[in-house]
Amino acid sequence: MKPPKFRYFVPQSVEEALTLLVEHADEARVLAGGQSLVPLMNMRLAHPGVLVDINGISELAYVRPWDGGLALGAMTRDATLERDTTAARLPLLLEAAHCVGHPAIRHRSTGGGSIAHADPAAELPAVLLALNSAFEVRSRSGSRTISAQDFFKGYLSTDLKASELLTELRVPGLPSKAGSAFVEFSRREGDYALAGVAAVITLDEDGTIADARLGLCSVGPAPVRPQAAEALLRGQHPGDETWDAAATAVITGLDNPPSDIHGSADYRRHLASVLTKQALASAAERAERNR
Repeated sequence: MKPPKFRYFVPQSVEEALTLLVEHADEARVLAGGQSLVPLMNMRLAHPGVLVDINGISELAYVRPWDGGLALGAMTRDATLERDTTAARLPLLLEAAHCVGHPAIRHRSTGGGSIAHADPAAELPAVLLALNSAFEVRSRSGSRTISAQDFFKGYLSTDLKASELLTELRVPGLPSKAGSAFVEFSRREGDYALAGVAAVITLDEDGTIADARLGLCSVGPAPVRPQAAEALLRGQHPGDETWDAAATAVITGLDNPPSDIHGSADYRRHLASVLTKQALASAAERAERNR
């Protein structure tokens, strides 16, 4: 199918893009990698009257050290993130980026596009939620920073306003005694995951869990941060009993996972349980190696 008619603009700077967003208000959509928006337009599930293509804004494509962690320009490609030496300081990001679609998709898709689109089945929103990330958005009147916890509002819904442009993803660094892991399950390699789990474990000097963070994809209308499970993990010794208890807390807290031709809600709950245990065990093993 072909999309409905639309007007097409290619700004060369952030300021030019922001001016276009103000001029065309609710009629405009931002085009980054286009791996989600373009198929929706072709199927006529999305029909913007104006496309603002920001691929020409080179100042939005970068990976930089930031506060012990990373600052990612919104136009950083997943393929760049996957192999960037600076990004290697946060291996969870690389692990998740490698799971995004196929190589051809990763050479076009962007971190900022994935976050702004907010597909609950996407990997990066869940991972950045678990990493306590924050996002810088800009408008003609200034800029503001939104925590990942406050950014995602529901299915394909965020706190981003029509006149705002997501410009940077800020990911804090992890303690030296931390380990992380991302696991997902899909019917075929490159398909959207039926469930995915990001885990971050930090160990104390005595080997107990000082901190634990989890982010889940494809089990709700937005990426899920199961804070009850995280609280349960703190102060516990790593091991199968601890992982089982955390997995139970995760699935207890899931509110109406999606049910479709690919998998029922109960099946997704089962996957969330299994993957939570796998991700926690891997993250703890890596944390132990870093002690």
